Amino acid sequence: QVRLVESGGGLVQPGGSLRLSCTASINIFSINYMGWYRQAPGKERELVARITNSDSTNYADSVKGRFTISRDSAKNTVYLQMNSLKPEDTAVYYCNCDTDGGRHWGRGTRVTVSS
Repeated sequence: QVRLVESGGGLVQPGGSLRLSCTASINIFSINYMGWYRQAPGKERELVARITNSDSTNYADSVKGRFTISRDSAKNTVYLQMNSLKPEDTAVYYCNCDTDGGRHWGRGTRVTVSS
């Protein structure tokens, strides 16, 4: 059983920054890729950013240039640095990973961007 634990959400003003963390209970090298998804009220869950085990990344168009995904293999942790936050970034952010045994999800961390 793979556990993903997210942290770092909260309330921030427009233009502010937050860094989300996701720590996996297994060695990160056994994970094919890890990603961050988000789900806003009344909307479907969408991919925000993803990083592969070769450090290839991809981002949703709406966050390109503002968000950066990275990983620390020694800590089995993936980060999402979010800058220049906008009210439309408000959502519950979920960590996701893909292994040979399937996909796994964290429980989510809430991000609210509001003045």
